[in-house]
Amino acid sequence: MMTIEDMVTATNAPLANADFNRTIVQRGVDLADLACLPISPGWYGKVEEKRRVIKVQCYIMKDTINFYMRPIEGLTVLLDLDTQQVIQIIDEGKNIPIAKATNTEYRFSSTQKNTQKINLLKPISIEQPNGPSFTIENNHLVKWANWEFHLKPDPRAGMVISQVMVQDPDTGKMRNVMYKGFTSELFVPYMDPSDAWYFKTYMDAGEYGFGLQAMPLEPLNDCPRNAYYMDGVFVAADGTPYVRSNMVCVFESYAGDIGWRHAESPITGLPIREVRPKVTLVVRMAASVANYDYIVDWEFQTDGLIRAKVGLSGILMVKGSPYVNMNQVNQNEYLYGTLLSENIIGVIHDHYVTFHLDMDIDGPSNNSFVKVNLQKEMTSPGESPRKSYLKAVRNVAKTEKDSQIKLKLYDPSEFHVINSNKKSRVGNPTGYKVVPGGTAASLLDHGDPPQKRGAFTNNQIWVTPYNESEQWAAGLFVYQSQGDDTLAVWSDRDRPIENEDIVVWYTLGFHHIPCQEDFPIMPTVSSSFEIKPVNFFESNPILNIPPNSPKDLPICKAAASA
Repeated sequence: MMTIEDMVTATNAPLANADFNRTIVQRGVDLADLACLPISPGWYGKVEEKRRVIKVQCYIMKDTINFYMRPIEGLTVLLDLDTQQVIQIIDEGKNIPIAKATNTEYRFSSTQKNTQKINLLKPISIEQPNGPSFTIENNHLVKWANWEFHLKPDPRAGMVISQVMVQDPDTGKMRNVMYKGFTSELFVPYMDPSDAWYFKTYMDAGEYGFGLQAMPLEPLNDCPRNAYYMDGVFVAADGTPYVRSNMVCVFESYAGDIGWRHAESPITGLPIREVRPKVTLVVRMAASVANYDYIVDWEFQTDGLIRAKVGLSGILMVKGSPYVNMNQVNQNEYLYGTLLSENIIGVIHDHYVTFHLDMDIDGPSNNSFVKVNLQKEMTSPGESPRKSYLKAVRNVAKTEKDSQIKLKLYDPSEFHVINSNKKSRVGNPTGYKVVPGGTAASLLDHGDPPQKRGAFTNNQIWVTPYNESEQWAAGLFVYQSQGDDTLAVWSDRDRPIENEDIVVWYTLGFHHIPCQEDFPIMPTVSSSFEIKPVNFFESNPILNIPPNSPKDLPICKAAASA
């Protein structure tokens, strides 16, 4: 990974080059107004071999804090990261104006000066009269309800959840679910092949350090009042430790959701209304990788479900344009994105977030991956008034290639991880299943250099045997890598995975076609997947939890209306 020192050095180094300074001045820009960003170069050939290189592009801070919306388009500096020498300056945007700062501000203190304050909501807060239900022992061991796990901030992954166990309601014993889960890699390719954009195919964990980019969480807004905060302790380039304060927060969430319910119809004559609330434990971090902000949540439910959720927010990476209105654009010209404001194009791009899930269902060994495929079955003539039904067909993956999964809407399946040596009372193997949510698949050609490096997105699910050296989906060393040490390469070895210690890899995907609502800062868009018990418990594990009672809750009175 680059260090923070690498990034700072890269952004300052071009200013020592006279040709660069001359180019900036010729664009009519004051050097004091520059804000430059270090951009990982990917891998595109011999010119990048045998030296650490980085590309630098610059923006204008004048009249706005949101300098991302004022790019100096077409100007790219290729820099030797070790010698800090400029290798090449490419300037192909001299005729593209720099967008104005109008309407680019997003800070509350500044936006309220120019617009009327909008009060859509009255303040809301969740009160816990008896305090939180979770404890954190030895700074890292989280215990909540029927869950127990270890939590640590990590410079590359952001945060790591490990030694995850859930309590069996029948025996009271803690049972293993997952040895370790974390964000293994983030792949963000932009869809513009021009000279100033083709290389923008970021690996945010392996190149920049997802945890290194984590920012302190803002109380009451990033996390609610009842949150507990955990610092990250990392090392600088020279080995000096430093603290990233409030990097992770832990809190209980209740949004009026229902854990389970049933009410009887009046026709039965049974006056039954049984409802249980759903309270969730949330572990959260947020990383600001330059312009983009990622919010990662691990959510734990008392019914045994774990949810991994990713939210995208922050500021778009935009492209300068000569156009101020779409009526100026030739019908045959393709913009590679959307005209968001005058002289600003939001470029189409993807986000892929790959999770490493080292499953330990009732122990590390004897775990298998089972694809349960739903197939249409036709009835025989005269067998039934029905002509068809669905049949569940179970297939145990023998080797890695059996578990390379591309999700298909019209070929539905469930994806189970089972312990074949541990059975339920009625004889079903205990297990958990991976439940996909809304996601996207990469459409790039497999021979495209960025897709070779990001080949771990060729499938949405992979399963590999545990190997200590195989934790990072893009490889151990990602910066300027060529794609020869990725999850796809490991999986093609086709090793045995039945009744083994196995790792499940799941990729969340987003296609992003920017729109004007993303300007000047994006409302959060989220997606998630779940790890859910399947025959792991003998029955509903939250059958006996009590309902809420008025005597248990404080009575809060609303403030008098103005």
